[in-house]
Amino acid sequence: MENLFVNMASGMRSLLASAGLPDAATNFVLMFLKLGAILVYILISALWLVYMERKVSAYMQCRIGPNRVGPLGLLQTTADIGKLISKEFIIPRCADKKLFLLGPILIFMPPLAVFAVAPFGKDMVAIDMNIGVYYFLAVASLSTVIVWMAGWASNNKYSLIGGMRVVAQMVSYEMPLILSIVGVIILTGTLNMSEIIRAQEDVWFIFLQPLGFLIYLIAGVAETNRAPFDLVEGESEIICGPFTEYSGMGFAMFFLAEYANVVLVSVMAVTLFFGGWHAPLGLTFIPSWIWFLLKVYGMIFLFMWFRWTYPRIRVDQLMEFGWKVLVPLSIANIFVTGIGKYLYQTIRW
Repeated sequence: MENLFVNMASGMRSLLASAGLPDAATNFVLMFLKLGAILVYILISALWLVYMERKVSAYMQCRIGPNRVGPLGLLQTTADIGKLISKEFIIPRCADKKLFLLGPILIFMPPLAVFAVAPFGKDMVAIDMNIGVYYFLAVASLSTVIVWMAGWASNNKYSLIGGMRVVAQMVSYEMPLILSIVGVIILTGTLNMSEIIRAQEDVWFIFLQPLGFLIYLIAGVAETNRAPFDLVEGESEIICGPFTEYSGMGFAMFFLAEYANVVLVSVMAVTLFFGGWHAPLGLTFIPSWIWFLLKVYGMIFLFMWFRWTYPRIRVDQLMEFGWKVLVPLSIANIFVTGIGKYLYQTIRW
């Protein structure tokens, strides 16, 4: 079980090589299959998380949740997707049609591209880049442009305001998110995500960087537009923000992309702070990729817990908290981490 997917990839490589394909073509086909598997994982995770969130919210509110469609209501999300597919995709008359249509198509591209460097288990990474963390930060930020494009192209005042909130919120909270990761980079001296996980074999960085994790968690909630930072689509103020004019599967794509981003932020949290695929308490008989997924879904449950616990804050409170609290704290964390590492190296040597 530990090397299940690694052996599958090796077997596929041997099969392609025996068919006479050159190495370049074999690598291309394998990369295409890996990215396809990642896309399937993202879509299945998004569908499952819609159901999971309904059940979690129902539990927290003493309700039952989905329980009619399929066993335990498991097919409820599938039924909703079928309903959305059957609905007409309406394009506003004065909208920029090309950009309006591109929005839902492109929204899944950044998560797919970033998942390519995510280590899902030992030796289970599609592209093992030496600048994996930098690549994650650079590509993940493209979602801001796509959502802004959708809001602008809708030619609707509510969509425009929602798009402006996207830029203000996500750009502001990218700063503490990036700075919270710097402490981990100082400790490991690398941007390679696999190497960062290997550096946590003895102790997870959640114990060495508790403040960095707290800042990352808060900024991650804001970056994924989740409550209490879901001001991008504040229903009581601007209807549905940049997604107001989208209907049918157009709206569904943005809705599912939110869950894909939640998975992405959780994957990075597990990689940077929770030891990645390393087993806790020496329970190594369970495969590394199972441990990784268990930690990821534990983080996702935390995101859902926040959503159904805390009320939405105001825009001014959002911006003030990001710039006046999180940014100074993240800079202080970098300063303390740097001094701590220097003292440790001095005493050790």
